[in-house]
Amino acid sequence: MLALRLTVLLLLVLLPAGCERAERVSYGVEGGQWRSYGADPANTKYSPLDQIDAGNFGDLEVVWTSDSPDVAWRAAGRRTKKTRELNVAKSARILEFQATSLMVDGTLYTISAVGQVFAVDASSGALRWVYDPASSRTAESPMDYIFPKHRGVAYWRSGDDERVLVPTIDSYLLALDAKTGQPIPSFGEKGRIDLTRGLRGPEIRRLKDYFQSSPPVIVGDTVVVGSSVTDRPKHKHGTPGDVRGYDVESGQQKWVFHVVPSDGEFGTETWQGKSWKYSGGANVWGPMSADPELGYVYVATSAPTNDYYGGHRKGDNLFAGSLLCLDAETGKRIWHQQLVRHDLWDYDLAAAPNLVDLEIDGKLINAVAQVSKQGFVFVFDRITGEPIWPIREQPAPASDVPGEQVAATQRVPSKPPPFERQGTYEDGLIDFTPELRAEALEVFRQYRTGPMFTPPSLAGSLVLPGPPGGTNWQGAAFDPETATLFVPSITHAQVVSVKKGKKKDTDFDYVTDLSATRWIAGPPDPQEALPLFKPPYSRITAYDLPRGQILWQEANGEGPRDHPRLAGLNLPRLGSGAHACVLATRTLLLSADRSSIWMGGMGEPVLRAYRKDTGALVGEIDLPARARGCPTTYVSGGRQFIVLPIGDEDVSPRLLALSLAEPGLENRPEG
Repeated sequence: MLALRLTVLLLLVLLPAGCERAERVSYGVEGGQWRSYGADPANTKYSPLDQIDAGNFGDLEVVWTSDSPDVAWRAAGRRTKKTRELNVAKSARILEFQATSLMVDGTLYTISAVGQVFAVDASSGALRWVYDPASSRTAESPMDYIFPKHRGVAYWRSGDDERVLVPTIDSYLLALDAKTGQPIPSFGEKGRIDLTRGLRGPEIRRLKDYFQSSPPVIVGDTVVVGSSVTDRPKHKHGTPGDVRGYDVESGQQKWVFHVVPSDGEFGTETWQGKSWKYSGGANVWGPMSADPELGYVYVATSAPTNDYYGGHRKGDNLFAGSLLCLDAETGKRIWHQQLVRHDLWDYDLAAAPNLVDLEIDGKLINAVAQVSKQGFVFVFDRITGEPIWPIREQPAPASDVPGEQVAATQRVPSKPPPFERQGTYEDGLIDFTPELRAEALEVFRQYRTGPMFTPPSLAGSLVLPGPPGGTNWQGAAFDPETATLFVPSITHAQVVSVKKGKKKDTDFDYVTDLSATRWIAGPPDPQEALPLFKPPYSRITAYDLPRGQILWQEANGEGPRDHPRLAGLNLPRLGSGAHACVLATRTLLLSADRSSIWMGGMGEPVLRAYRKDTGALVGEIDLPARARGCPTTYVSGGRQFIVLPIGDEDVSPRLLALSLAEPGLENRPEG
C-alpha cells in the first residue's frame, strides 16, 4: 500500500508546473479483462479484443446463462412493496438487473437488483459465491419510491488482499473478500460502513429519501462514493448528496465534499436567501471516473430538489448540474464547471465522464468529455478544467410560475455539435401522413413550446429533450486508438408541469403536477400512439473528437415501422426509442437496448454490431430478453465473451454470455 502511495506521489511531483501532463495515458483493458465499471477508470468502455469481428459476429451463440440470486429470492415469496402495490405476479420488470459485471482473473463480479453480491466463473457461469446483505431483506419495507436496482461493484487488490466494494441500496458500504464473498472484518464495523451517518439534512429514511444505486470508484487507497436522493420530496429541508472518500482498507472516512456548499464555503452566494442551509439533492447518483496517475476523480452531479420548481432556491445553485474534479486523497476541489444553472428540468449529469487524450492542432491534450441529457458533449482539459472549445451563453426563456426565477443564460458548447434534437417546434413534428401531422399539431398546441430550457409551467411545457434525455446513465464509449466518441441517445419529449402546493402536504409553493407531467406518446389514442416528433427515436452519434465534428449518425433499432398507421409506407429504420448501452472493441461497436420502465419497455431484445468508421450495421443477434444493463467483454480460456444482464416479464433476471463456437478457440492466447 505504501508503494502505491509513493508511486502516485512521485508521479505528481514529476508533473510539470500546473500539472500540465502532456502525455498519452494507456487506458483500455489489458489482458482481456474488465476491471472497472466502464472497462477502466477512465470509463472508455473500450476493449482491444478482436476475436469477434464483422466476419463472425453473426456466428455468436449463447454459451451459458446464470440466474440472478433474485430468482431464488422471489421464488421464496419475497416481493418489494412496489411489486405488491402494482400487483405484479412476476417481478422481473420491477427487479431491474442493471449491473455491469467486472471480470478479473477468470471471475465475474456483479450485484443483483435487491443488492445480493455474487461471483460466477467467467468461462462457464457457474456460481462461485453469493453474499446477501441486509438490503435484500429491508427492501421489503420502505421501498415505495424506487424500483430496486443497482449498477455494479468495484474491485481492489493489494498483494493477496482482493476486495469487492459496493454501496448497497439501503446505504451501507460493503467490503467483501473477492475469493469467498465474506465481509472483511477489519473494514468499518464487521465489513460495512453506515453511509447515512454524518449526512446533513433531516432524518434519513433508507431507500425512500436516500439510497445507493451505482458503483464507487477507487483511486489508490481511496474509495469514493456518491448517492441517490429523492427528486421530489414534500419539504424544502432536504438531504444533499455529498461525495465522500473512505480508506479502502480500514473504511475510515477521509473526506467529504459538500455538493451543496455549507457556511463559509465557496458557492454559497449562488444559493440566494441562504437556501444552501436547507436545500438537498445535487447528488452523484451515476457512475464516476478517475485518473489514477493524477490522483483525480471526476464526478457529475444532478439537479437540486425540487425537480421542476426552484422558487425556494433562487440563484445558479452550485454545485448542482456540475462536472467536478476532486483530489481523491483529500477531496479538495481542483476545478468545476457548472453545465446546468438553476436546473428546472431534471437535467442531471447522469453519465460518467469519459477521460480522453486528444491531439488537437499538433498538441496533445489530456481531456474529459461529459455527455448530457440536453444532447451536448462538453469537453474540458481534465487537468485545468478549461474548455477545449468556447462555450457561449444562451439566453433562457422566462418562467410564468409565480416566484420562479430562471437562470438568465444557459451554457452551450460551440463544438462538437449536439447529438440530439433540441427544442419543440412545429417543423419537428411527425409528418408520415397528413392525418398524423394534423393530429400531432393538435397535441402540440395544447402546451407551452419553444427552445430548449423552456421552463416548466402551470399549463404544461413540452420540452425536448425531456428529463430522461438525450443520454442518461448508460453514457458513451471512447475508442482511444481512433479518438472516436460513440454516444447513444433518444429523441423523447415530455410535458413538465407544476401546480400550487397544498400547505397540509408540503412547504413548497409549487410542486410537480404528476397528472400533467407525462411522456408524450403522440396522437391521439394511447393504443395507437406514435411519438410526437420525427425519428429517429434513438440513435448513435460518432464524433471525431479531436476535430469536434460528427463522423456519422445512425438510427439504433427498427422502431415502430410495423405500426398499423404506418402500413404501406416505405420507411427507414426509425430507432427503437430506448436508451442503449454501447461498448467499443478494436473491431466493432456493440449496442444493446435497455428495456426501460421510463420508456414503457420499448427496447428491442437484440445485440447489434456496427462498423466504427461508417456506422454501417454489421448484424443483430436475437436475445431471449431485453438487456437491463450494459455489456462486458473479456477473454477467458482463450475465448472472447460478451456478457449482458437480461430479464423481462416472462424471463427471469440472469447473466447471458455470448461467444463463438468455433473449434480451436481454447488454444488462442489471452487478450
